[in-house]
Amino acid sequence: MPRDTLTVTDDRTGRTYTLPITGNTISAVDLRQVAGPDDRGLISFDPGLRNTATCRSAITQLDGRTGTLRHRGYAIEDLAAHCTYPEVAYLILEGELPSPSRLESWQAELGHHALVHEYVRRFIGGFRYDAHPMGMLTSTVAALSTFYPEAAQVHDPAVRRRQIVRLLGQVPTLAAFAHRKRSGLPYVYPDLELSYVGNFLSMMFRMTELRYEVDPVVERALDVLFVVHADHEQACSTTTMRCVGSARTDPYSAAAAATAALSGRFHDEAYEAVIAMLEAIGGPAGVPAFVAAAARSRQEPPGFGHRVYRTYDPRARILREHAAKVFAVTGQPRIFETALALEEAAAKDAYFIEHALYPTVDFYETIIYHAIGFPPEMFPVLFAIPRFVGWAAQWNEMMSDPDQRTYRPRQLYTGVGVRPYLPLTERA
Repeated sequence: MPRDTLTVTDDRTGRTYTLPITGNTISAVDLRQVAGPDDRGLISFDPGLRNTATCRSAITQLDGRTGTLRHRGYAIEDLAAHCTYPEVAYLILEGELPSPSRLESWQAELGHHALVHEYVRRFIGGFRYDAHPMGMLTSTVAALSTFYPEAAQVHDPAVRRRQIVRLLGQVPTLAAFAHRKRSGLPYVYPDLELSYVGNFLSMMFRMTELRYEVDPVVERALDVLFVVHADHEQACSTTTMRCVGSARTDPYSAAAAATAALSGRFHDEAYEAVIAMLEAIGGPAGVPAFVAAAARSRQEPPGFGHRVYRTYDPRARILREHAAKVFAVTGQPRIFETALALEEAAAKDAYFIEHALYPTVDFYETIIYHAIGFPPEMFPVLFAIPRFVGWAAQWNEMMSDPDQRTYRPRQLYTGVGVRPYLPLTERA
C-alpha cells in the first residue's frame, strides 16, 4: 500500500532511512539523520534555491510547465481583463476582491498616503543630478523607516498594515519624483481626483497645464502592466524581502532590499537590450537572418526564455494584445512590426522550440513603455512600483507564519584547512 514517505539507502554505510513526504516535499532538516563517515548530518546543496521551498504561501500560484499564473485562485488573464491595479492589490493583501464600497474606501486610503513628508522631497533633492531613478527609489524607501519609527513594531498586525498602505500610496510619488529630479523638472504633487495609475502619469508627465489629461487607453494599458507585475511567487526580489524580513526588520528596509534585488543587472539591462536588439534587426526582413544566427551561436536573445516558464509567459500574451490599443493612440513604433515577425519566426524555429525560448513579459512591455514615452532608465522602476504589493503581502504573511525562522542557510566550505598562525615578521 503506498505511503507518503521516501525510503533512502545510504550506499556509504548501508543504512536505510524513511523520510516523510508532505505536500510533495521532504523537510531538509530530516536529512540530518543521514549521518556520513564524519558523523555529521547530510545537507542538501541547491545553488540559487532552484528546487527548494523556503516557505508556505497562499498568495500566488505559478506553474511554469503550463504557463499558469494565479493570485488567490484567480487567473491572471481574468484579473488583467476585468480589474484595476488597486483591486488586485487589495486581493493580494486581503485574500478577496473588494466590494464596490470597500474598493472606494481602499482607493481613498491609498490616495491619503500619496503625499510624502516635505523632508522626503528634500532627501530626493540631495541626489546627484544624473542619479539613476532605481537607486533613488531604493534609498528613499529605506529612508522611510526613519520617518515612521513605529514600523519597527512588526509583531503588531495593525502597525504592519498601516506601513503597507503607506508604501503602496507613496511609492508612485517617490518614483515620479525620482524621474523629475533626474530630468531637472519641478516636482508634480499628487492629484487625488485621478486614479492610482492616472495620478502616477500626471506626476510623471504634467508640465504647465492646470490639470493633466490622462488618455484612457494609455491609463488602462499601464493599469494592466501594473496588474501583471503585482506578484510572481518567490522571485529573487520577493525572496530577498522575506529573507531580510525574517530578521524582524521593518517593511521599509526590507522593501528597499527587495528593490535593490530587482535593480540588478538582469532586470536593468533586459529592457534596453530588447529595444537595442529590435533596432539592430532593422525590420521584419532582417528577422530570418537574426533567428538563424541565434540558433548557430546557441544564444538566448533578450526578451526570450524565462527561468520558470517552459511555455509562453501568460503575462506576455496579455501585453501583446494591449500593445495594439496603445499604438492606436501613440503611433506604432517600427520595432513592433519587427517584434511580431520575430515572435512568429521563433515559434517555428527548432532551436527556439527545443529550448523553450518564448517571449517573456519584458519583450512587449518594453515596447509599450517606449511608445508611451517613459525613458529607459524608468523601465525597472515601472516594474518595481506594482511589485511592492506582492513584497508587502509576502512579508506580512511571513510575520504570521509560526514555522518561519530567521533565514540562515548552510554552506559547503571549500577553503584552506587548519594551519598555524605566523607572526607578521615571519611572513614572506
